[in-house]
Amino acid sequence: MDGRLRGRVAIVTGGASGIGLAAAERLLSEGAAVVIADVDGAAGTRAVADLGKRGLGPVEAVTADVSRDGHVRRLVDHVVERHEHIDILFNNAGFFEPGEIHQVSEAVWDRQLGVNLRSVYLVSHHVVPHMLAQGGGAIVNNASVAGLVGDYRSAAYCASKGGVALLTRAMALDYAKRNIRVNAICCGEIDTPLFEREAAQYGMGVDEFRAVLDEEHPIGRIGRPQEAAAAVAFLASDDASFITGALLPVDGGFSAA
Repeated sequence: MDGRLRGRVAIVTGGASGIGLAAAERLLSEGAAVVIADVDGAAGTRAVADLGKRGLGPVEAVTADVSRDGHVRRLVDHVVERHEHIDILFNNAGFFEPGEIHQVSEAVWDRQLGVNLRSVYLVSHHVVPHMLAQGGGAIVNNASVAGLVGDYRSAAYCASKGGVALLTRAMALDYAKRNIRVNAICCGEIDTPLFEREAAQYGMGVDEFRAVLDEEHPIGRIGRPQEAAAAVAFLASDDASFITGALLPVDGGFSAA
């Protein structure tokens, strides 16, 4: 990689697996120091060990539930104390449980809105003051293609990701003149552990589910985590210096159909 992020410090929420882990790897490969925040502390430890074995660093993991204010405060304070600045924030933590609105319990609704939307508010709320004080930064949110279009049995998920999409644009306007760019990636189906859990939630085998979703994406397949990570790195870099408020589809044409 070309080191276009050298000297920058990034927080990646939900960074122990899937898109988050791929993004952490890509940001590291481009020169950034990365702090992975994940509710699964053991997975975070494994992720750091794996990245370290491949010669990627500096990287560390912090156990945090980013839907809880106290956890987020401790996370941000730790990063600032250790690195003195925060240049990149990838709000990636996410949770999905299918259901039509009459089937979605209040607890499931609250969890999806909490993990998917409240966490973007909380982490941004605590990170932005540091970005303002240092003169700028880049925030990338994971809005999902569900932030652009509806989907079956995804009422709570679409509500949460639609919120992320418009929160992204509102934040972009608020901070555009203060050198903080805010954008979002809107991924179609990506081949991650979440995809495997989703297959089970729909009562399908992984291969059967993959065949169905491959067909639904005009490009003819679901995406790879590294493809989402490449979009994150681009939006976080100076190559995207004139881009803010964008909702970038990374969906193999799904939202264009």
